[in-house]
Amino acid sequence: MRRLLIILTLCSCGLLFAQSEQLADDYFKRGEFEKALLSYEKLNAKKKSSKYIYKIVATLQQLERYEEARDMILQRMKEINYPALLVELGYNYQLMDSTDLADKYYKEAILKVEEKPSYTYGIAKKFEDHSLLEQALQAYKKGMETNPDFNFNMQMARIYGEQGNIELLFSNYIDYIEVKPNFLSNAKRAFSDFVSENKDNENNLILRKLLLKKLQSNPEPYWYDMLSWLYIQQKEYNKAFTQEKALYRRSQESLSRILDLALATVKEKENEVANSIFQFILDNSQDIETRLTAHQYMLDIEIENANKEQLDAIDNKFNQLFDQYGKYEQTIALQIAYGNFIAFHKHQPKDASDFLKKSLELQLSAFQEAKVKLKLGDILVFQERFNEALIYYTQIQANLKNSTISQEARFKVAKTSYYKGDFQWAESQLKILKASTSQLIANDALDLKLLISDNKDEDSLQTSLKLYSKADLMSFQNKNEEAIALLDKILTEHKGETIEDQALFMQAKLFEKTNQISKAVDNYEYIITNYRDEILADDAHYYLAELYQTKLDQPEKAKELYEKIIFDHEDSIYFIEARKRFRRLRGDAIN
Repeated sequence: MRRLLIILTLCSCGLLFAQSEQLADDYFKRGEFEKALLSYEKLNAKKKSSKYIYKIVATLQQLERYEEARDMILQRMKEINYPALLVELGYNYQLMDSTDLADKYYKEAILKVEEKPSYTYGIAKKFEDHSLLEQALQAYKKGMETNPDFNFNMQMARIYGEQGNIELLFSNYIDYIEVKPNFLSNAKRAFSDFVSENKDNENNLILRKLLLKKLQSNPEPYWYDMLSWLYIQQKEYNKAFTQEKALYRRSQESLSRILDLALATVKEKENEVANSIFQFILDNSQDIETRLTAHQYMLDIEIENANKEQLDAIDNKFNQLFDQYGKYEQTIALQIAYGNFIAFHKHQPKDASDFLKKSLELQLSAFQEAKVKLKLGDILVFQERFNEALIYYTQIQANLKNSTISQEARFKVAKTSYYKGDFQWAESQLKILKASTSQLIANDALDLKLLISDNKDEDSLQTSLKLYSKADLMSFQNKNEEAIALLDKILTEHKGETIEDQALFMQAKLFEKTNQISKAVDNYEYIITNYRDEILADDAHYYLAELYQTKLDQPEKAKELYEKIIFDHEDSIYFIEARKRFRRLRGDAIN
């Protein structure tokens, strides 16, 4: 019992001591230096340490009591042999405008590095603490000259960055990577603050020159890796691919990096490069799963850009792949993609359903079965056989409770109920999904719930909301022109109702999809002008900016719209991306 009391007392004392230190630090931060000094002196009296002495010195300097600070430093130098105190003494003389004495002690500190290189970091760090960056660099360089086993390239790179000397920042990080290749990922993070998408940016050119020089003198894999990373930042995917091929041919280990690059090009709609990379994967991979992934992405690109006359040729390619790889569990993703293609592009939903029902006869995992049923449900919605679709979605929820795919199925239940005009049931499902572990599902659920709740009470028959949900269904069915016409009906017959901005926005997205860009611009501009305080204002700004940037080659107009989001819509989900694009258009180097 006595022992326990002692332990409790010690813990209590330790806690009080920590609280006293925090209080002293708070006084210092608030500029209450007299109180801070008193508190630090009490702490130092109880437990003498360099930490408290440095804090007392800093506080005395804030109070311009430089002689007292000097005396305290000199007293500490008598007690311990710690050369970093020479820097502290020199800095104190600098504050007293005694620059000659300050320089004398700074030089003495750097000479101590020559005497004993192990002092390097402590001395250089103390210089850095006082923003004496040139002296810190001298100390680090002297330490590395005196003991070649030391490496302070990383610390020096950071200082060069603070000084704005980007070339030396890059070269010091690169020298550090040469010694410690595992630092490569950290270096990329550091470099991302200084390079941009603009390949002609001065910093980009400097880094490229340094990396090419390293490749010529020392062609290690990490230089190919870093150069590929730089080309990806610049969206020069072909050049990145060249580096990745060189890296692969040196190691012959895995195609995973090249596959990641291919997926990045797909995301950026760089279809020609993507196809080249996927073909390289097919030429070099023996792994069936990797080959099937490449084939499927190539087909997805082809489908996205196909006209009606090309659909039969794509159908034949799917079937050639089934002849080559079979229709079994390992090709289930390809089978689902084929079912989707037949239903939504060839408009043969019955054939698609029959095909996927045969897939369900295979020995599938619970997750694979759910993916097939999810697509079957979608095809039934396409056919407006809503109740049958709901059965499949509900089965997924029952079989894979609390999984992401189960939440996706619940969202599809809500969306299907919304399509068929059962807004109350849809809303009840969406309330549950607002707390989904998938942020994407949660956001979609919230958007749909707001649409229903904002418009369901407009009139007792819910006429405009039913027309809108019908247009939404037509969009899902790829009946784009019919959907546009139905939205025109809403905009004419229900003008001024709360559904109007939603109808304008959906129609704008359909105009984009059907390449009617000028009409899309008109809709977005109408929303911005007439609904500037409504929920879709930031969406309209963002998508209109995208059109000006990517389709209409009017970057200045895009920049103005991104700037509007930054200053007028700080809580927008587009805020971060809008800021990034604005800075990019302005020519900044961005992270």
